[in-house]
Amino acid sequence: MLKPILLVEDNPHDLELALIALEKSQLANEVIVVRDGAEALDYLHARGEFIDRVQGNPAVVLLDLKLPKVDGLEVLREIRNVMHLRALPVVMLTSSREEQDLVRSYELGVNAYVVKPVEFKEFVRAISDLGVFWAVLNEPPPGSQRYVRPNS
Repeated sequence: MLKPILLVEDNPHDLELALIALEKSQLANEVIVVRDGAEALDYLHARGEFIDRVQGNPAVVLLDLKLPKVDGLEVLREIRNVMHLRALPVVMLTSSREEQDLVRSYELGVNAYVVKPVEFKEFVRAISDLGVFWAVLNEPPPGSQRYVRPNS
């Protein structure tokens, strides 16, 4: 079974673009969408509305920085402080170009920090590349399942 991609995004426009981009990349991974940091933590800890979800961590978390309820930095801090989540790849996907956000994200252990491109084609390419890298190209930790892309 393939691990899902957890997409944490509150902006409906950016969410739609990200889903289009992931679809264009032809990944077989399911994309789980949550709209705020509290929902992301509930999913990761399999609690609340996600109590009955399939166990295990997603292949990657695509995490917006500016989120309602619990911001992206707090979600990242929680991920890095919990043993069973610590090795989970997290990509900060944000419109923030503020140096303090970049520095803080890396201090907290983000794997990559990607500023959302404004132009549609660039945004689609960036998301597609992220999905392919983390779900196909990246070597996951031992014991993780990996997607092998069929020849096109």
